[in-house]
Amino acid sequence: MTKRVVITGVGAVTPVGIGAETTWQALLAGQSGIRRIQAWDPGNLEVQIAGEVQGFNAKDHMDFKLAKRMDRFAQFGVAAAREAIEQSGLVIDENNSERVAVVVNTGGGGIPTIEHDVNAMHDRGQKYVSPLLIPLFAPNMASCQISIAYGIHGPSITSAAACASGIQAFIDAYHMFQRDEADVILTGGTESGITPVAVAGLANMHALSKRNDDPAGASRPFDSDRDGFVFSEGGVVFVLETEEHAINRGASIIAEVHGGAYTSDAFHITAPHPEGRGAATAMRKALERANLQPNDVDYVAAHATATNIGDIAETNALKSVFGDHAYKLAISANKSMVGHLLGAAGAVSSLGCVMAIRDNMVHPTINLHNPDPACDLDYVPNVKRELPVNVALANGFGFGGQNAVALFSRYSA
Repeated sequence: MTKRVVITGVGAVTPVGIGAETTWQALLAGQSGIRRIQAWDPGNLEVQIAGEVQGFNAKDHMDFKLAKRMDRFAQFGVAAAREAIEQSGLVIDENNSERVAVVVNTGGGGIPTIEHDVNAMHDRGQKYVSPLLIPLFAPNMASCQISIAYGIHGPSITSAAACASGIQAFIDAYHMFQRDEADVILTGGTESGITPVAVAGLANMHALSKRNDDPAGASRPFDSDRDGFVFSEGGVVFVLETEEHAINRGASIIAEVHGGAYTSDAFHITAPHPEGRGAATAMRKALERANLQPNDVDYVAAHATATNIGDIAETNALKSVFGDHAYKLAISANKSMVGHLLGAAGAVSSLGCVMAIRDNMVHPTINLHNPDPACDLDYVPNVKRELPVNVALANGFGFGGQNAVALFSRYSA
């Protein structure tokens, strides 16, 4: 018998706000969190803008000694988990800790730690390399630090699936519930890799927007004038539970999770298949597994990186899966406001789906002033929209051709 999986809490740390509700209201208002890089001087770099989290102080969200043993990406994960746990009213203790799990993914892990210590080794020698280098940058450390912070003794799992990571977390968690491995799973994604070398590498790949003089207008999904994505950071974590567990403890249910599907393009290390073949297959499989029809979907949180081929491929995939209904879907791109959080991008999209279901409101795609003729669907341009949302789909597509799709719906007992 398939177990129903529900969401009872969500926490977020993003470029548009610290807190899930703050983030959601900023998205509805069409606020951009993209600006000139402030954490370090971008100098004369070709790309000088990013979506940085502003005003984050780790000690406000966790024990200071614990925070000192974390890279920034893990700090975001722990902070988001704390908010999600508090919102859900979940108490984790010796009576249930073995039935609680963590599945929080990332794309790159502790990139700033690696870059800092490589420079330290080069400039000053071996003794200046941190003895905590490995446990600071290891990608699994967000999940592990959450388990340490909250005494969680169930599985702690991390998958690095590039920009599909945040969606894949939901699919893996859903499968764990069906295998009866947990009653509660903290699920999501976190990322903080904005460093000089990482920015330079992505710029040299011609993946990033170069609108240094217009940061808020730099990310332009589906617009004819788009010139690449904006590198960003942040973390979003959800509390997922079996329906039975949530009801038994009297939890307030926000939405239901229907799992999803993932596929591979087997095409290119960075470019998607031009027709979105793998993405379309993932969407079809996700719908089939949830016993849903294409016409059941009201809203799509698009991956929408604002790259030329990526936005067209996703549009093609949506048309392939949804047919005429594709033109009736509300589709929006949070990356127009928060940029691309890589391993956490899908978790932000999932937040958009869950909140849209909760509020019957869809956030806009900002900076969409000159639509690409090849991208001719309804991308909710520039202004939020009130809309009944009962079923929402979130896309996450990553380097290497990894595609992940998750489905959410309004909960009904």
